[in-house]
Amino acid sequence: MGSGHAHGTDLDVPARTTRLLTIAAVAGAVVTLVGIAVLRVSPDDTTLGVPGTLAERIDAEVRSVDLADCPGQQDAPEGTGERCLEIVASPLEGPDRGRPQTIVLPDLPTSPDLDVGETIVLGYEPSAEQGFRYSFLDRQRKPVLAWLVVLFAIPVVVLGRSRGAAALVGLALSVVVLLTFILPSIIAGRPPVLVAIFGAAAIAYLALYLAHGFNPMTTVALLGALTSLGLTAALAHLFVVLTRLSGFASEEAILIQLSIGQLDASGLVLAGIVIGALGALDDVTVTQASAVWEISGANPTLSAGELYRSGLRVGRDHVASVVNTLLLAYAGAAMPLLVFFVVSQAGLADVANEEVVATEIVRTMVGSIGLVAAVPITTWLAARVAVIGRPRD
Repeated sequence: MGSGHAHGTDLDVPARTTRLLTIAAVAGAVVTLVGIAVLRVSPDDTTLGVPGTLAERIDAEVRSVDLADCPGQQDAPEGTGERCLEIVASPLEGPDRGRPQTIVLPDLPTSPDLDVGETIVLGYEPSAEQGFRYSFLDRQRKPVLAWLVVLFAIPVVVLGRSRGAAALVGLALSVVVLLTFILPSIIAGRPPVLVAIFGAAAIAYLALYLAHGFNPMTTVALLGALTSLGLTAALAHLFVVLTRLSGFASEEAILIQLSIGQLDASGLVLAGIVIGALGALDDVTVTQASAVWEISGANPTLSAGELYRSGLRVGRDHVASVVNTLLLAYAGAAMPLLVFFVVSQAGLADVANEEVVATEIVRTMVGSIGLVAAVPITTWLAARVAVIGRPRD
């Protein structure tokens, strides 16, 4: 065999090394599947009694929106009664299809600004009294979201071709794991951290192997991601306990807790940290493994130590950008809350001490530590395998 450069996944990894990597990957897959089998619950066990969640959802077309006196306020002196939005909408499906229904909402700054002809979602409760069976739930956004998904998928497939299509399949399967295993198991009272770890491991297997193929480089990235994921989970547990995060920083968490008494709210925070860190871990580990493979192919004379140091230099730049990305992503999601604290003129330390902000700080810091740790772990393993797998003369 010639001494030309190897490229990408083309390093000639010896059968023994490939076998060891395969054994490690298969062992991890077996453990993951066993964990999922033990923790998984039937979707029927996760029905919640949260107000509005059991109502049948029906699309309706807005016929008119008027500002009128609220029910019971008609006899109040002019200008003193409360005002309400009177929405007339015709269901597009269901038993009252085509028959206009009237929904009354308080006239508040948070009330929807609806247009005539717009499609909205109504909640339908057949057991309620006549006149109270329909309630406003939300705007109908599914058509726009569907077009956005198509707009996202086209460039991914055009640029990535078969790998891009495989990555989209991995993304879809990740959503399936989230909706059919992680969320139902947590709702049913299974330990959130264990559920998150096994669910995240399953997603890592699907996402990495589908997008990058079954080869030693992908297996190295996977092992690096799983190791870093375990470290992230351990640190998340430690700092959630030390900061005594209750998990009740949002109204949604309180509502869910009232509906599901057995839910471990602080464990839910832990699970969120683990799942949130996974995407960035996959990115970092694949990049590091690929960088080491390319460096080794470009300069086959480098030793494992030299490869490790070269890969680490690439990793430093990547970590700096990814950590900043994590921080800005969390800050963007919490923008309304941050605006509230700025308006209240609270000090930076006082803002950080608030549980809702402290939760995001723990999430960002722990996730970033896991990312930083993933770089040397993956780079070291990739350097060892790359040196062993260099083309032979």
